[in-house]
Amino acid sequence: MSAAIRHKAELTGVSETALLTLNARAREARRADAIIDDPMAIRLVDSIDADFGKFGSARQEMALRARAFDLITKRYLASHPDAGVVALAEGLQTSFWRLDDSLHASRFRWLTVDLPPIIELRRRLLPENPRVALCAQSALDYSWMDRVETEHGVFITAEGLLMYLQPEQALGLIAECASRFPGGQMLFDLPPTWFTAVARLGLLRPSLRYTVPAMPFSRSTDQLADLADTIPGIRAVRDLQMPPGRGWVFNTLLSTAYQVRVLDRLRPTLTLLEFG
Repeated sequence: MSAAIRHKAELTGVSETALLTLNARAREARRADAIIDDPMAIRLVDSIDADFGKFGSARQEMALRARAFDLITKRYLASHPDAGVVALAEGLQTSFWRLDDSLHASRFRWLTVDLPPIIELRRRLLPENPRVALCAQSALDYSWMDRVETEHGVFITAEGLLMYLQPEQALGLIAECASRFPGGQMLFDLPPTWFTAVARLGLLRPSLRYTVPAMPFSRSTDQLADLADTIPGIRAVRDLQMPPGRGWVFNTLLSTAYQVRVLDRLRPTLTLLEFG
């Protein structure tokens, strides 16, 4: 990817959030005290002709979420080195390369599932790898499941996806994954209900030129725990804590949010599903 070449990225709606999260990771990665090592995100931002300024100032939360997904995926791959990882609505994440660099003699395979405009950008801007396959379709078109090899384990990530789906779509996707991939795992995140309510009102505006899309789906930790009783094939639901970020104040608030039960409804959730 040459810094001299700028590739136009014409993304709209929810797909445009791929630029927002990419910008946040790149800005974090440029810091001397960065919480994520993501040189490829920096090169991507430098290669894309887009109005990144409209996404406003980036805080560490987006990069911290990416780091959390890396750590949990890496933990699964440590015990399933030949597994298949499916990244649903991956956007412009660079997770494969971060994990590949951090794991010795990597053998895991990777399937990116996203809409055609995103996949076209990934084909143009990201390096090819024989262990990475691209699938240009919605995650709600379940035919991508036919491409997943299950012999050595399956780990499905839905980073920044489910909140943008209708409730029946999100729950349907979870149910289908549980049915198709027994023994596998699925990791996803959700913002708290108050946050999605603000988004539905169109009040999440990092700048006057950008409004975050509506988020129809959210669930509390208690509601997510109920998935084990309401969706066949889910063996366990684990509420995971975000890893530490940067700064004493930030980490104190983060730790308190997980230690005080009454705050559960006010914090985002990071949920790992184990399929039976």
